[in-house]
Amino acid sequence: MAEPLALYVHWPFCVSKCPYCDFNSHVRESVDQAVWRDALLTDLRHEAALLPGRRVGSIFFGGGTPSLMPPATVAEVITAANAAWGLTDEVEITLEANPNSVEIANFADLAAAGVNRVSIGVQSFDSKVLDFLGRAHSEDEARRAIATAQEHFARVSFDLIYARPGQTVAAWETELADALAFGTDHLSLYQLTIEPGTRFATLAAKGDLTIPDGDAAADLFDATQAMTRAAGLPRYEVSNHARIGQESRHNLAYWRYADYAGVGPGAHGRRLGQATERHKKPENFISAVERNGHGLKVETDLPAHERATEAMLMGLRLTEGIDLARIEARSGLAREAFVDGGAVARLAGQGLMKQDGNRLAVTDDGILLLDSILSEVVRTG
Repeated sequence: MAEPLALYVHWPFCVSKCPYCDFNSHVRESVDQAVWRDALLTDLRHEAALLPGRRVGSIFFGGGTPSLMPPATVAEVITAANAAWGLTDEVEITLEANPNSVEIANFADLAAAGVNRVSIGVQSFDSKVLDFLGRAHSEDEARRAIATAQEHFARVSFDLIYARPGQTVAAWETELADALAFGTDHLSLYQLTIEPGTRFATLAAKGDLTIPDGDAAADLFDATQAMTRAAGLPRYEVSNHARIGQESRHNLAYWRYADYAGVGPGAHGRRLGQATERHKKPENFISAVERNGHGLKVETDLPAHERATEAMLMGLRLTEGIDLARIEARSGLAREAFVDGGAVARLAGQGLMKQDGNRLAVTDDGILLLDSILSEVVRTG
């Protein structure tokens, strides 16, 4: 039996568009729920027909704001995945949620539908910061969402955004201590970045928005690592922290370059050496499903070298690093084709990388230099 498959389901709708967000999210006055349920199920069955003989080890409902999905639709997608593939005994089923009152009210029904892990987009507990980030929830709603989630789901994670304009290390340490006090087993802690095409990018270009420079951001990152380690939630990926055994299994599938099926608008997938992408705009996705029986826009074979490069770029984000033998097996290439051994040796001598047999990883000292390390180590052609 091949290793378990990861399934990603994209729900594209949001109440409003956040100024830092470059995800495939859309605001619509109304959504025909029956049409969307049927389209997602049709798209899922198309993927299942192309990936027979697999079992699903994780399902991730992302967005957009998937907690706006009717719980009945979530239940039907889970049921369809089980009918098409079968779910592993320890299947992880995650749903992203925003902490506002309407969505919190659905938590019990989502748990009953089969969701066993929730990831909450808190971003901050400070009302002024929430306004700055364009979030539609209050500080009180954020706290209540976490507490309510802990009542209904076995596993709870939430996101915070730091390295914001003018943020000091002391202020961030106070905020992070507050977050750690909830006692969740997983936290996603992202430094604010300016993504092209967002409202924040426009403000930055005009000089109206400045985020901490490299040294200040590094100090904030170092404080984050120290506090999360002390609390028993060490970093296992650049921005993700968890108690041992509580890592996001779905995201680990991405970072370990396992097969994953993506259904829903704009969803990406990697299956059997192919890259897939669905139509992004909701209306175009629905039309494609009605016309073709699936929402696929792109379905291309990935050359061996591109597969190896992707596996390197994803895997070296992990604290555990990569298994070079696994990448060789999945790409059919010898490691010399995709790894610069001389660069690895040099960086290891500087304490920025470490290698133990087939296992290659970036050290804690090197992680802030990840982009430059990747450019030196990964042979792209």
